[in-house]
Amino acid sequence: MRWFPLTLLGLALTQPAHAEDIVDVLRRSQQVRLEAMPPAAEGPKAQAIRRSFEQLRRALPQEVSAELHVVSAGTLAETLHGRIVVVHESLADMPEGARLFVLAHELGHVAGHHWQQMGAVYRHWIPGEVKPETTDPVAGALGREASATSHRQEYEADAYALQVLRRLGRSPQDAFAAFMQQGMLQDTATHPGTRKRVASLRATLAGAAGSGHDAE
Repeated sequence: MRWFPLTLLGLALTQPAHAEDIVDVLRRSQQVRLEAMPPAAEGPKAQAIRRSFEQLRRALPQEVSAELHVVSAGTLAETLHGRIVVVHESLADMPEGARLFVLAHELGHVAGHHWQQMGAVYRHWIPGEVKPETTDPVAGALGREASATSHRQEYEADAYALQVLRRLGRSPQDAFAAFMQQGMLQDTATHPGTRKRVASLRATLAGAAGSGHDAE
């Protein structure tokens, strides 16, 4: 799940249609992003992704209210508005296990209510109307807390995806394959780097083995 950096958020604030709170601004920014990504044609790639998505939904530990949008532009996968899983059609080119992990990761954001959590972080720092007088003094502190929250949420979504794959009888190696398919990425404001995420998953598996339970 990706969040707009404060520099882009500032651009969103330059011409507000009316007085908004910070969650309104975030919602509007995500809607702009969603509308900028054209739907993919309903061909074999989109159909393969939809089959994987439905397979996952049947294996989830609890019901999750989410909808899938397959697009032909944008990032590989992200979750918008806390419930819309958006994936690029190229996800269909991944091996099935890796594809399932990526989709399960995004469903982990939905199941974990990460949109609501992040909204609460922003609203804590900007509790009233969004304007430069309220955003500028807290931009640094808000950015640091939002980044730390986003990193934590990525680890949680990875662990959730690993749990779902195990429920499907898939090997944990499918999770590691998903990272290798995307290459070795460095830390960003929203995501821990690949090495950190792989290490976190290995620690999850080791903890489950030490307790005598599966990684569920």
